[in-house]
Amino acid sequence: MHGNTPIRIVFVDTGNTGRSVTAAALARALITRDRRDARVSSRAVTINPDHLHPEAHFVTLLRPRGIDTSAHVATAFGPSDAHETDLILTMTTAHKAWVLARFPDTRGKVFTLSDYATGVAADVPDAFGEPMAFYEAVLLQLDRLVEIAIAKAAP
Repeated sequence: MHGNTPIRIVFVDTGNTGRSVTAAALARALITRDRRDARVSSRAVTINPDHLHPEAHFVTLLRPRGIDTSAHVATAFGPSDAHETDLILTMTTAHKAWVLARFPDTRGKVFTLSDYATGVAADVPDAFGEPMAFYEAVLLQLDRLVEIAIAKAAP
């Protein structure tokens, strides 16, 4: 599909501090483990200047896996992401609609993560401000969806 060029994937959520950061970190670990040819990033639809760093519960949950997201700083989705990315995976249908409204030429390469992975458009819930158990449930959902999506995108 891409010859010698790795597929470029961007995960998108609301503030780029939780789901998208975690999905990208999980994807990077899978890409490294399986020696897949892919590059991954994560972006926000809206940057909150008061919340630029990864949510502590996700950082804590990823640490035992040898994944450290603590240095991440939230980054907004912009024109270069729309034009230079091969696959845009959003956490919700609202995020997908946001991308399409601003960058109509992304049609055909923007999907919700769930729809891309399973064919079922189900939102990945936002854990921001929720208790640890909620984060654990979201992480389980992300584990499953990201593994399927990466295997599909970068065989």
